[in-house]
Amino acid sequence: MSSLRMPQSLLKRLGADSGDAALRYELVEEQAAALGRMGRKAEAALAALRAHEGEGRGEAVKAAADAVWCFLVQREVMGLRDRARIVADYDIPREVMARLGVR
Repeated sequence: MSSLRMPQSLLKRLGADSGDAALRYELVEEQAAALGRMGRKAEAALAALRAHEGEGRGEAVKAAADAVWCFLVQREVMGLRDRARIVADYDIPREVMARLGVR
C-alpha cells in the first residue's frame, strides 16, 4: 500500500507536518477545481446571454447572474476579492451586475 507524500519543497513552504500539509494541499486543490467549474459555468451563461436577444432575455440574465454570483462567492471564499477586475475580464454586463445588487 502506498501513501501520499508531499513534495518536500511544498512541505517546507507550508510549515506543517506531512499529514497536515497533505490535507491543506487537497483542500487548496479542491478549491481551485471548484473555482474552475464556477468560472466555466459563468462563462457559458454569459455567452448564452450575449447570444440571446428579444423575448426570454430575462431568463438568460437571471441564469447569468446566478452563475456569476456563484463564481464571485467562490472567489471570495478563497480570499480573492478583486471583483472589478473579474467584471472587466469577463465583460459582465451591467444588467447582470444590477441583478446582483451591484451598481
